[in-house]
Order: sequence, then C-alpha cells, then structure tokens
Amino acid sequence: MSMNHILVVGAGSVGGYFGAHLATHHPNVSFLLRPKTLAAVQQHGLRVRSASGNVTVHPQAAADPKQLPTPDLIILAVKAYDLDEVIAQIEPVLTDQTVILTLQNGIDTEDRLIARFKRDCVVGGVAFIYSKIAAPGVIDHYKKGAVSIGELMGHESERVLQIRDLFTSAGISCQLAKDIRRSKWEKMCWNCVFNPLTVLIDDKVSRALEHPEMMHVIHQIVAEVTAVSAAVKVPLPSDMPDRVVKWTQEIRDIHTSMYDDWKAGRPTEIRNLNGYIVDQGRALGIPTPVNEALTAMIKTLTEKPQSGPGIVAIEGAVVQPVSLDRTALRQLPSEHQIDDVSRKMPSLRGRAVTVKGLLDIPALEIEADHVTFHSSDGQYAATLTLAQAKEFGLLLYEMDGESLPHGKGGPFRLITPGLGDLCANVKAVNRIEVRIGAGKDTRPSERPPACGS
Repeated sequence: MSMNHILVVGAGSVGGYFGAHLATHHPNVSFLLRPKTLAAVQQHGLRVRSASGNVTVHPQAAADPKQLPTPDLIILAVKAYDLDEVIAQIEPVLTDQTVILTLQNGIDTEDRLIARFKRDCVVGGVAFIYSKIAAPGVIDHYKKGAVSIGELMGHESERVLQIRDLFTSAGISCQLAKDIRRSKWEKMCWNCVFNPLTVLIDDKVSRALEHPEMMHVIHQIVAEVTAVSAAVKVPLPSDMPDRVVKWTQEIRDIHTSMYDDWKAGRPTEIRNLNGYIVDQGRALGIPTPVNEALTAMIKTLTEKPQSGPGIVAIEGAVVQPVSLDRTALRQLPSEHQIDDVSRKMPSLRGRAVTVKGLLDIPALEIEADHVTFHSSDGQYAATLTLAQAKEFGLLLYEMDGESLPHGKGGPFRLITPGLGDLCANVKAVNRIEVRIGAGKDTRPSERPPACGS
C-alpha cells in the first residue's frame, strides 16, 4: 500500500493548517477547494500565520477532484454539515485502495462514509487545534496542532502507521488511538459544552468557567452525552464532566469554532453536536433536556431569518419586521381566519387571513397610515390606506389544505372583497410594507367589478 498522493478536502482552520504543513514536506499534496478559496490559493498560495512560524505553500488545487491526481489518501477537513456534498464530489475519484481520514467534529461521519462506499476505507481522526480563517486561503493558528487517529476496530494497521508517519514527518504530532470512537466521544463532550456556551455568552471559554452556577450546567450537558454514548456501547469515565473542565484550563482564552463560524456568518455545526445527542436520545429513550435547549437556542440565535418562496414579510414603518410562513398564518387566532373566501368573493376559493390580523403582529410606527402589498417579482403593487387594509384586506394562503398554488396567485395573494371600485388584487405577495404616506401602486385605473380574476 502506498500513500503517494494526498488530497486534502477543505482549507479552513483544520484543513488549511494541517494541509499546509503536509505540503511543505510532501510534494504530492493537493487540495479540493470551494471557488472563492481556490482563487485565493491560486493567486497567493495557502498561508498559515502562527507564532510558531509562518508557512506558505503553492499546492495543486481545484474545485473538481477529477482535475487532480488520483488520491491514495483523502483527508476530510470540511465541516460536518458539508459531508453529503463532499461525498458526492469525491466518489468519482475513489479507487478500491483509497483511504479516507476523517477530521470532523461529531460522531457519525465514519459510519456514514462506510454506509455509502460499502467497504472498509475509513480511518477515524480527531484534531486538536485552535485556529481560524482570517481570509480565504489564510489561516491564523494560535494553539495546539495535533491529531489522534485510529482504526475503528482498534487494531494497529499498516495504513494507520503510514498516516502517522506522514504527519510526524511533517512536524505534526500524531498519536495512535487504541479506541478512536471513544476519543471522538470524549471530544464530543467538550464540543457539546463549550461550542454552544461561547455563542450564548458571546465570549471566550474562560467566561463559562468563571461562574459556579455554570459548573452544574456543564455537568448536566456532559452527563446527557455520556448517557447516549453508553447506550451505543461507548462507555466513558464517570468523572467525564470534571475531565472536560480540566482539559479546558489551558485553553481558557479561546473562542470556539462555533463562535468563529457564527461571527463570520457561516452555518454552525449545532445539528451535528448537541442536535445529534438530542436525536440519539429520542431514538434511545434517553432524556436530553439541556442539550435540547442548547440546540434550540443556538439555531434561533444563529440561523438567518426565513426568506424566499413561502415567506411573507411585514416591514417598513414597524418597530420590528416579522416574517411568516403558512404554518404561522394558520396559527393566528380564529377570529382572523376566513375558512372559505368564496362566501365573500364567489370567483375565488381557499383559506385566508385578515390583513388586520397580520398587522396586529408587529407594532406599527405611530404615524403609519398606508400599507403597500408587493409582488415577489417587484412588478406589481397596491397601496391602501391603513384603514382600508384593515377593514377589507384578506391574504389568501391555502387551498384544499395545501399551499395556494402559483397558478391561483400563490403562495400569498391579496384580495379586498367589499372595497368596491378601489379593489386591490396582488398575486404572489411576498412583502407587506407599512408606510407613512402613500407608496407604489400599479393598479389600472379601470378595474373589473369583481377584482377576482
């Protein structure tokens, strides 16, 4: 078995650091990169800035692995949530001999790879490093920089020894783990504590260690993780919470990868960390209330507000904009619901909600006096006085228990039965703009009497 050609997938805080050091000592290290990072690396090289020495390499890199040498070893250094996309990318270049080393946070990467490729091609790994992306292709390294690797079955194989030698010859500390699954679960304990906590407190790890009340929370988080690990036959020591706190003392000053991802506007790995514990707990009948609370809070805090098809936004002269989907509209009070609009407008049918009910949700600016309803393509709009909108406006949003079809003006359609010659009908509404003063209006001067076409 040879490991001449190494493909590093990703050049972020993990892949960038380890990949650059491997590339300084081995000529056949290439990188599979996203277009933005690829352009930066091709122009300036892959750069690691560190107190222990700066490194710049100019490796072969591409956004398509078929443009690179066929790899003997693939080092997966992408975020856990990118795994499915990466599997699809690397599958065409895999041979029967390709070995995949995983350096993701989380627990299930290895099993997902084996299930997909149907062969023993995976070596598990755990990275111990504090670094972050300063810019595409530029990694700032602060602390640590070691890996632990091992066969999932625990034996000391030829390929594991070769991988260790690759890392150590590049000056990277690489330990062989007799039980890599346990190593991954131990790191999972740490990740499930400090990744979400640093986001919630918007501060470094040390802040979470300073308050005695937080110690009990840390113990609860870890106890839930170890209960799940024991149920899947990876027992961890009973003093695991104390070990997690002890490991943290020498890295008190750091932020976490989840914190850095949040601050940079990237997705977080919450689904693969605490969210995974919650899912496994449900499947196994193990309560995980603290991890469930952390998962919910991080998702709420970090995931961007909904937008796009199926969402209607109320904005403009409001204290705080709101966005609503069909489920949210259905949950508005019954007095605002019209189960069948055909009783008010025979030419149409379906379920609607009153505009008055919608405008009761956000606090309107004191002087707000008009409302403009915009179509999603930006071509059509109707502006009503606030009084007209509240008295006559209906937003049609459902037909036969399903989303209002596009062909019927969905997913949201403004109708104004009873408004007479001023009637407004805007299809595909995606934005309701509360205004001080009149706004855009594309209604024709002559309107059909029913305004239901």
